[in-house]
Amino acid sequence: MFSAVNLKKVVTNIILIVIPGIVGFLSSRLAGNSEIVYNSFNKPPLSPPPIVFPIVWGVLYLLMGIALAIAYRKAENREVFVDSAVYFFAQLFLNFLWPIIFFRYQALFYSVIVEIALWIFTGITVAKFYRIDHKAGLLLIPYWLWLTFALYLNIGVWILNR
Repeated sequence: MFSAVNLKKVVTNIILIVIPGIVGFLSSRLAGNSEIVYNSFNKPPLSPPPIVFPIVWGVLYLLMGIALAIAYRKAENREVFVDSAVYFFAQLFLNFLWPIIFFRYQALFYSVIVEIALWIFTGITVAKFYRIDHKAGLLLIPYWLWLTFALYLNIGVWILNR
């Protein structure tokens, strides 16, 4: 049987886990028809087919949310969590902006700049979450690696479509 305290913890964890997915969903709606735009670009080698992106991003948003929930639960105090959460939400905001800049506005150079900032803020978040709890940091590694690949793709698309 759940006590009020346990129920609050469960609800808090669920909210923290779904936040990245909600942000990603909203961003994808504001980005317009990304598949049509993606197919219209000249792309660098190793560019995956469009079907790969929603699958990968679904998994990554889930991992991000779980990492956030772990960091929240395991932080030694509120100040430590808030310090790491600032970077987490900064990278999440950049993650939100990137598809809109890239797909809706097709501002490829600016999307590279946003992607670089996103990569940096995510790297900082990985380190801060890792210090709170190793699992929280490690759960963000696939995301950071995907962002590295995405940066390669973004730079390639920018160069090939100038």
